[in-house]
Amino acid sequence: MIVTLIFLFVIGYLLITLEHPLKINKTATALITGVVCWAVYALISSDAESVVHHLSEHLAGIAEILFFLLGAMTVVELIDAHDGFTLITDRIASRNTRVLFWIISLLTFVLSALLDNLTSSIVMVSVSRKLIRNTEQRQLMAGMIIVAANAGGAWSPIGDVTTTMLWIGGQITTAKIISSLLLPSLVALLIPLSILTLQIKPGEESVVTTEKRGVSRPYVTPTARRDRRIMLAVGLGGMLYVPVFKTITHLPPYMGMMLVLGIIWVVSEVLHSDKDEADRQKFTPAYALSRIDTPSILFFLGILLAVGTLETTGVLRNLAESLNQTIGNLDSIVLLIGLASAVVDNVPIVAAAMGMYDMQTFPTDSKLWEFLAYCAGTGGSILVIGSAAGVAVMGLEKLEFGWYLRKISWLAFIGYIAGALVYLAEFALLE
Repeated sequence: MIVTLIFLFVIGYLLITLEHPLKINKTATALITGVVCWAVYALISSDAESVVHHLSEHLAGIAEILFFLLGAMTVVELIDAHDGFTLITDRIASRNTRVLFWIISLLTFVLSALLDNLTSSIVMVSVSRKLIRNTEQRQLMAGMIIVAANAGGAWSPIGDVTTTMLWIGGQITTAKIISSLLLPSLVALLIPLSILTLQIKPGEESVVTTEKRGVSRPYVTPTARRDRRIMLAVGLGGMLYVPVFKTITHLPPYMGMMLVLGIIWVVSEVLHSDKDEADRQKFTPAYALSRIDTPSILFFLGILLAVGTLETTGVLRNLAESLNQTIGNLDSIVLLIGLASAVVDNVPIVAAAMGMYDMQTFPTDSKLWEFLAYCAGTGGSILVIGSAAGVAVMGLEKLEFGWYLRKISWLAFIGYIAGALVYLAEFALLE
């Protein structure tokens, strides 16, 4: 049975990584893999009731992650529907490319921690398109947006799916992950950003568009401007309140996110209560729910179900023991996990690691979980296909795999290693 499950998981995993050449959506592959693994486990096992019981236990944990993501995505879509993010992006007015690189990268870093790395990268790519007309410079900016988005998401419990998984699973707490990973994550961005901006020649700096100076923005009514401010404040404020809600009530994070979704839903209904049905349609939460990335949510469901069978049958525990015997050093193992997340999706890798190491041996806020959050979050920047943010930006700016490998990968790798060394030094000094 064990061999069969491993074989099925590996085949499914390979099909997921070959999504683009095969032209088969990874969500479909993940769902099939997850269900087939549990079906085989149930058919081969002599105790079907026990299998169903284990499945129910895993599904409870998976549902917490999915409901959290569902709420967060809807809140972000509602803010975007009201053009709330323009209140932030319209204030970027520098015409110096080097300064612009720093402003956009740092803004992406902060936004990723407040929202999520995928949304932040999409928003900032649209901003860079308005500001930079030179294709090569804009692609370099897109590469730095990927690095900044992944670095920013690593140190926040709501910034990256993998960090959120560890937070919901109880492996990390909000205050500790922020205090421990903020500096390493910042270093993972600042070093590549510094090297890249130093490479920009002085004669190449006048590549910024004059759109900002021309003030050719569409007219926004005072009412629409008010709605933008309210929705941005309620959305961002609510998402920042979710960790506080969890700390005060000790309820799972998805409960706080559902509360935020309910509140912003009411606010949206009140703001547009005087409009007719056609005009208010695009501002409704129902419309926002139709625009969220549902395939990604189903992908997480499928892959987490598949990993659940490997955890239940003891495969992941045995893998952890073999890694400890072969490599020995736990820090080296986690570093390799981060590098692996550049090649394959970091969600199943982190899910597997959570099943490999138990919380009795490694309790909440252990070095293992913090370092794993950093490595899995920032390691995805090393290749353009290594993160959801990278794949999204790759499509938006038509980045080629080879171009990213030559121009950005080595910078991201240097930042990844530098941030890891900062975390290890920080841990050695403070802990």
